[in-house]
Amino acid sequence: MTTTRREFIVAGLGSAVGMCTVLIASDARADEKLSESDPAAQAVGYVSVAAKVDKARFPNYAAGQTCNNCSLFQGNPTDAWGGCTLFGTKQVAGGGWCSSYTNM
Repeated sequence: MTTTRREFIVAGLGSAVGMCTVLIASDARADEKLSESDPAAQAVGYVSVAAKVDKARFPNYAAGQTCNNCSLFQGNPTDAWGGCTLFGTKQVAGGGWCSSYTNM
């Protein structure tokens, strides 16, 4: 079976469009923010504002503990949102907190 130049170019363009679609979709998922109603977030008591931590339920919480100074946070300490090793591609609020908080 021989492939014409036109068929080769059309197939190549189709592949390029497909790759661009995959890359754009993965970038969009990386910007998804974690919701407090997400089952994974609820499992660890995640809140987007650390001041809202239920201190009766989480007595280990101490003032000043936030996602952006946790060792699991994958961003800069000054970032409003960043990745977390617990939640895959979803981003957590820098000022948030969960029961998996670990000192740096």
